[in-house]
Amino acid sequence: MPSKPPVVFPQEQRLLSQLGERLKFARMRRKLSNAVVAQRAGISRTSLYKVEAGDPGATMGTYLRVMAVLGLEGDVNGLAADDKVGRKLQDLALEAPATNPRRRRAETSKPVDAGSAP
Repeated sequence: MPSKPPVVFPQEQRLLSQLGERLKFARMRRKLSNAVVAQRAGISRTSLYKVEAGDPGATMGTYLRVMAVLGLEGDVNGLAADDKVGRKLQDLALEAPATNPRRRRAETSKPVDAGSAP
């Protein structure tokens, strides 16, 4: 009995649909039929239809195989290549020193009594 597929949020579904549409247009610009692309990718035409429709049930490997047939497999290297949020979090952790040396020196100096004469 297959497990229940994970919930796909609308924004994620929109991204998958856009990717599928771009792959479909790439196939059409190359004047390749869906049968030819499916055969070269080693997948069924039904799987290709799912990829081009942005079906979240299609595996990442299937998307990659279609991209390879279309000569777009290099585009995968750009995915998550620059983790801006992760780098920012890491930089924030590095920038926060445990103690401030200037403040520490000021705290250790002897206070001057305003009422005493020099």
